[in-house]
Amino acid sequence: MFNRSEKQSASIDTLIGRSASVQGDIEFSGGLHIDGRVTGNVRVAAGEKASLSVSEHGVIEGSVEAPQVVLNGTVNGDIFAAERVVLGAKARVRGNVSYGVIEMALGAEITGRLIPGNPNDPADASQAN
Repeated sequence: MFNRSEKQSASIDTLIGRSASVQGDIEFSGGLHIDGRVTGNVRVAAGEKASLSVSEHGVIEGSVEAPQVVLNGTVNGDIFAAERVVLGAKARVRGNVSYGVIEMALGAEITGRLIPGNPNDPADASQAN
């Protein structure tokens, strides 16, 4: 799951370092890696292909919207990933997780609902309720 080839294939265009703290929403494209703290929502710019990764030190206080999410830190909010969510052993989610495909390592915690399917498809959203 977290092997060397996967880490090398994901490009990081933007890095929020471990000592950084960001207040407010973030809209990005490409690859975003969070080692610090974000207080606000994190989402991909409309129509962009992108991926988000959060290290074991990273914390997001808000919702996440990205096609691909690799989480080994903490998200206090909902995650909407149209394609794929990968939760590492130290991942902590306090919110619902909508996903296309999900991978979870032993030790990952979710306090909320798992909602399969494409979260951007209104038909899938109505079935989850």
